Amino acid sequence: MIKAPRGTADILPPESAKWRRVEKRGTDLFRTYGYREIILPVMEYTEIFARGIGQGTDIVQKEMFTFEDKGGRSLTLRPEATAGVARAFVQHHLDKAGLPVRLYYQGPMFRHERPQAGRYRQFRQLGVELIGSPQPVADAEIIMLCGEFFSRLSLEAELVINSVGDTACRPAYIEALREYLEEKKDYLCKDCRRRAVENPLRVLDCKVESCVEIAAKAPALEGFLCEACRDHFAEVVELLEAACLPFRIDRHLVRGLDYYTRTVFEFQDPQAGAQNTLAAGGRYDGLVEELGGKPTPATGFSIGMERVMLAGPRLEAGEDAGIYIMAIGEEARSRAFLTAQRLRSAGVRTTLDHLRRSPKAQMREADRGGFPWSVIIGEEELSGGFYTLRDMSEGKQERVEESELVDKVRESLELRKQTPGI
Repeated sequence: MIKAPRGTADILPPESAKWRRVEKRGTDLFRTYGYREIILPVMEYTEIFARGIGQGTDIVQKEMFTFEDKGGRSLTLRPEATAGVARAFVQHHLDKAGLPVRLYYQGPMFRHERPQAGRYRQFRQLGVELIGSPQPVADAEIIMLCGEFFSRLSLEAELVINSVGDTACRPAYIEALREYLEEKKDYLCKDCRRRAVENPLRVLDCKVESCVEIAAKAPALEGFLCEACRDHFAEVVELLEAACLPFRIDRHLVRGLDYYTRTVFEFQDPQAGAQNTLAAGGRYDGLVEELGGKPTPATGFSIGMERVMLAGPRLEAGEDAGIYIMAIGEEARSRAFLTAQRLRSAGVRTTLDHLRRSPKAQMREADRGGFPWSVIIGEEELSGGFYTLRDMSEGKQERVEESELVDKVRESLELRKQTPGI
C-alpha cells in the first residue's frame, strides 16, 4: 500500500468541511476589512526566500524544499507567503494603484521539519499583508483583525507583542546578546551554539528547555530601542488599549524570519504546550526594498490552520446540512434523480442512492451521512403526486406537495442550521 508522504496529511470528510468553514470565516472577515485575495504560485526562485527570510534562518538553512528546474534555476516550494507577496508587489507595480495595498492569501506552505502535532511538512496558512503604511495604526489594524478571527471562532487566544527595533538600533542589541550567549554557550543546544554566532536573535525563539531558560535571562531589547522605535511601539500599545484588546508584552519575543522590524506579535493557545502559536506576524519595512522595489513599509500576519484545527473539540464540525433522497422501487428512481437535480439547482446539498439499496439500507446510509432530513419517494408518493419529508432524528414525517418541495426543504434545513461556533 502506498501511503501519503511523511509530514503530510489527508483531510477527510467531515473534517474537511470544518476546515473549509474556518477558512471561509477568515476570508469573509478579511474582505470586511477591505483586503482582496492574491493567489500566489506554490514555488518561487530560491533567492526570493534566501534574500527575504535571511540566509541565517533555520528555514533557509535546513527546512526548505529546494530543487533545480530543467533550466538549472533553483526553485523552492514556498515555506511562507510574505516574501512571495512582496515579490508580486514589486513585479506587478501594485503601488501604482495607490497605497496602502491590502491583500490576503490562503493555501499550502512547505517546510522540511520533524512532523509533530500541529506541525507538518505541508501545512496551510491564512494571512494578510498591508503594504505601504509606516503608521502604528496599520500594526494595530492587522492585530485587531487577527484577534477578531479567533473571537469569531470562539477560540481563546492570548495576544503577545514586542518590538524588535529596526536597522538603526537592533545591531547594538545583537552585539550585546552575542556577548551574553558567548558566556552561556556550553549550556546551549547544538543549533543555538551556531545561532549565537550567526544569528543570535534566533536563540530567543528556541524551544529547547535549556535554551528557553538562558533566553529568559538574556538582555531585553527594550533598553536598546531608538526613540523612533519606542514611540512607534508606544502608539501601537495605546491603540490596542483603546480598542480594549487584552495583550501581554514579552520583551524576548522575536520571530524566526529576518525581515521583521519594530512590532512583532503572536496569538497563542493557552491550552496548548510548546507548539502554542496559532498566528504570528509583524512589521517588515525592508522586505520590499530587499526584493528590488522602492523602500516600502509593510505589516502582516499568518494563521497556522493546523494549529487552529487542533482545537478540535472546541470547534464544531459544521458540516453543511443537506437532504437525502430515498427511492423505494424501480419506478421511483427516475423521479428521485430528477428531484435531486431540482434541489441542487436551488442550492440545496442533495445526495441519493446509486447502489440500488433496499429502503432499510438507504435509511441507514442517510443516518450514517448525518443528513437531518430525507425525502422519500415510493409507490404512494408517485401515485399521489406528493413527497414525504422525514425528520431523521425524530422520525416524524409529513406530506409535501410537489410545488412546495423546494421551499419546505429550505425551511426545514434552516431550522437545523448550526448555531454560532464555526
